[in-house]
Amino acid sequence: MSTTNAIVLRPRFKFNVKQDNELLLKLFEDTSQKQSDFIVSRIDDHVFIKIPKEKQHFWSPQLHLEINKNDTNNHSTIYGLFGPNPTVWTMFMFLHFIVAGLFIGFGIWAYVNWSLESDYVIQLFVTLLMIVLWLALYFGGRLGKKTGMSEMHQLHHFMRDTLRNKDIHAEI
Repeated sequence: MSTTNAIVLRPRFKFNVKQDNELLLKLFEDTSQKQSDFIVSRIDDHVFIKIPKEKQHFWSPQLHLEINKNDTNNHSTIYGLFGPNPTVWTMFMFLHFIVAGLFIGFGIWAYVNWSLESDYVIQLFVTLLMIVLWLALYFGGRLGKKTGMSEMHQLHHFMRDTLRNKDIHAEI
């Protein structure tokens, strides 16, 4: 399957680094205290880079990095995931599930009424309305991703610059 035509709402990336993962994790911790443009937090092998609250908007992304140690000596793999604020993502997924549930429920109800030769116009209308709502949610998500694209670039540049400041060679 070609990745150029893939539908990606939460872009991911992966690359190898010729450095120990603990050193990289410590590097992000130290960088968080030396600057105020981004909020950097660490939990175990995970680093979260966010836009400060005063600069955030509804669609502001965050960058989640997982820095794992490889079996080879002093090498690490960095897995990155861009995504919206977890609260926004949870709400968005909740709305998708509600729309899907209503689509299935009203679709079954319309089919049952059709097979019983009863009136099924309202159920069919709501079923088709759920398709329209799902499309609206999908395009809303795409619009949100486009709105946060410049901030995604800022987060990526911050990560890249943090790694470059320590002269870390990445195998991207």
